[in-house]
Amino acid sequence: MASETATTGLADRYASALFELTEEKGVLDQVAGDLRDLKAMIAESADFRRFVESPVLSREEQVKGVTALAEKAGMQDLTRNFLGLAATNRRLFALPGIIDAFLAKLAAKRGEVTAEVVSAKPLTDAQRDALAASLKQATGKDVALSTAVDPSLIGGLVVRVGSRMIDNSLRTKLQRLQLAMKGVG
Repeated sequence: MASETATTGLADRYASALFELTEEKGVLDQVAGDLRDLKAMIAESADFRRFVESPVLSREEQVKGVTALAEKAGMQDLTRNFLGLAATNRRLFALPGIIDAFLAKLAAKRGEVTAEVVSAKPLTDAQRDALAASLKQATGKDVALSTAVDPSLIGGLVVRVGSRMIDNSLRTKLQRLQLAMKGVG
């Protein structure tokens, strides 16, 4: 618990510094896009996740690896420099928290709320737009979607906005039905 709090504080400090710098340089949207892409890469690639979390790799290996990835992905110079700094300071393990904190600061600045959406299959652009519009109507604020895919849901969605969670997945419905049937027996 104490190390989780320390990591959160570390992530907030790095995110605040990056946010101020991107705002000052006028590249907020580009860096936010890079960070969203990076978050997706971490979520989708077990190899990249291990690379980011590995305490075994040397500083030089992490710097070389993360800067090569940022270069190949065509990330903004400021994003590349930031990733190199994080690797040099041995802080790549905190990247997911830094990205979340940065995106939360951006959403707060814009008066948006972030909705975390987990679906069984990737959402189409039309589905994302319809969901964002529905959530905007429900919350009264602009909604930024953070999506992930979890095939174990079978179907449906799990949506979390702030402290509210709506679980409309087929997996949960089947679990509820199973519990109800156990009570009948």
